[in-house]
Amino acid sequence: MNSQLEKAERLQELHSSEGCFLIPNAWDVGSAKMLAHAGFPAIATTSAGIAFSEGCPDHGFAPVSARLDRKRMIERVGRIAQSLSIPISADLEGGYGESPNEVAETIREAMLAGVVGGNIEDYTGDIDEPLFELEHSIERIKAAREVIVKSSIPFVLVARTDCFLVKHPAAFAESVRRGNRFREAGADCIFIPGVSDRGTIQKLVREINAPINIVMGLTGTALSLPDLEALGVKRVSIGASLARAIYLQIRRAGEEMIKRGTFTFAEEQIAQKDLNEIMLNNPLAGNKLAHLN
Repeated sequence: MNSQLEKAERLQELHSSEGCFLIPNAWDVGSAKMLAHAGFPAIATTSAGIAFSEGCPDHGFAPVSARLDRKRMIERVGRIAQSLSIPISADLEGGYGESPNEVAETIREAMLAGVVGGNIEDYTGDIDEPLFELEHSIERIKAAREVIVKSSIPFVLVARTDCFLVKHPAAFAESVRRGNRFREAGADCIFIPGVSDRGTIQKLVREINAPINIVMGLTGTALSLPDLEALGVKRVSIGASLARAIYLQIRRAGEEMIKRGTFTFAEEQIAQKDLNEIMLNNPLAGNKLAHLN
């Protein structure tokens, strides 16, 4: 298995080299190994997908008592990171705390677990004040960067702003403002979920002085990976869309069995032998479709 330093350097390289790369989101070791086998150069995690696999709702929609806490999330992403030879970037939600110190501790624990990248979002979960105040958000990113600087291992820090998702009245302008300020505070990449149209993406890339992550799969879109590369996007993720697609298949299979007593869902499945081989092996990724140059 590659060392953590080698993985970190590889993830940094993907963010600094020419072209656009696709970093799909896994929710457990098995799903991560399947994606690695497909040939992706790096994998992200999905906090929503991990929550679903634990029988919990997504963090932003769950009462406090039902949420996955930092300890459980770090354990899950750490298992993924330590099981694969490719870099893992973790969805660390809002940093599992409001204060800069709490965010810094989350980054520190993620790095200790073997993760070499991660995103911190500015979503508060509060209906009335859904985004952390800008200056406070900046202090949170600065605190994360300070932990990284003190470490001997690089870490790709992704700052996520949810202006579009929370329907901010000036979502574009505020995304640009926050994106540039987060970059100045030490973020390596800016993640802006909730946009999928060509024009908006192109303007965001032009006005934010940082590599941009766009998520596909939240809504229907005709944009492909080559389209996004042409717009100047650096990184493309898929959030929990793959996990949701898998759960849809489980629901359909369950409905078929309980309502019809039939098993046509099993007509298409991966052979046991093939799955065993994928889970035993730890492939090094490098599929040309995953990284466009």
